[in-house]
Amino acid sequence: MTELVRRRPRSLAHDVVDALGGRIRDGSLAPGEKLPTEAAIMEEFGVSRTVVREAISRLQAAGLVATRHGVGTFVVGLGDPSTFRISPEQLGTLQDVIAVLELRIAVETESAALAAMRRTPANVETLRKALRTFTSALEEGRDAVGADFQFHLEIARATQNHHFADLMATLGGMMIPRARLEPPGPLTPERQAYLRRVNAEHESIVDAIARQDPEGARAAMRTHLANSRERRRRLAESR
Repeated sequence: MTELVRRRPRSLAHDVVDALGGRIRDGSLAPGEKLPTEAAIMEEFGVSRTVVREAISRLQAAGLVATRHGVGTFVVGLGDPSTFRISPEQLGTLQDVIAVLELRIAVETESAALAAMRRTPANVETLRKALRTFTSALEEGRDAVGADFQFHLEIARATQNHHFADLMATLGGMMIPRARLEPPGPLTPERQAYLRRVNAEHESIVDAIARQDPEGARAAMRTHLANSRERRRRLAESR
């Protein structure tokens, strides 16, 4: 068993991310390969299930792995360096994050509308599972950046146009603003209340997609992303 010094769960999760991320980077875990089970990772690193889930959420946010509900978590890989990508270095300031949110508003409002017109029953069920994953993370006091990214990726997949999903995958989990801006640590009551509002906005988007209402889906997605942008603008102004 890999010995880890007893530290806070967030620090332990970072160690697991470093170890698994290193295996993905050196090819020990190849693209398409399934990650070990939660139980296997817990045993190898001597950590709790909560730590493992936090680590997997971070790997999802970094775009290194993707979870297929009911199947498992698979390695995505590092991607083609020649393709379009927004690197962490390009998200160093609040203005950078706001710029990405503007891009997302342009792309994801239409993505939501197309998803409403073309979604299958399986797409709707997958989106509802993503909502449940987000809710579970909140109940456990976790931020669920990975679940947030997965939710938006599944909407892109529901368009039945792979270009939308490909673009979302290249953006990766760094497109979720709090992946770059929020400090690590347990959720504060204020942060948890904010994430509950985010989850309610997600539910509105899914409801519109489920009832095949493209205008409603477009409006719900625009409201969701515009709220995030305005929150960051107010934060930038306050600084």
